[in-house]
Amino acid sequence: MAELKTRHAQTDVLNRLRRAEGQIRGIQRMVEEAESCLKIGQQFAAVRIALDSTYLRMTVCYMEQELEARTQPTDADKPDYSELIKNMETLLARMA
Repeated sequence: MAELKTRHAQTDVLNRLRRAEGQIRGIQRMVEEAESCLKIGQQFAAVRIALDSTYLRMTVCYMEQELEARTQPTDADKPDYSELIKNMETLLARMA
């Protein structure tokens, strides 16, 4: 199950990075076409938000991996960290 989570997280992060890459290419075109600085600035802000969100997702993935690695799969009373991770994700998102 951990591998599936990791694979899903990997796909999610890669998709987010590809979208940000497309946004950056769009900004490059806007600069080449001498768009207004206001419009370009708005696109920069959008890319920054997208990258911050991607970084947050990667950080949460790291937390999930570390918690799972420190819990033995044979533990009968293995703790459920899902609520902890959800709360940490919420707190980290507010920092951005």
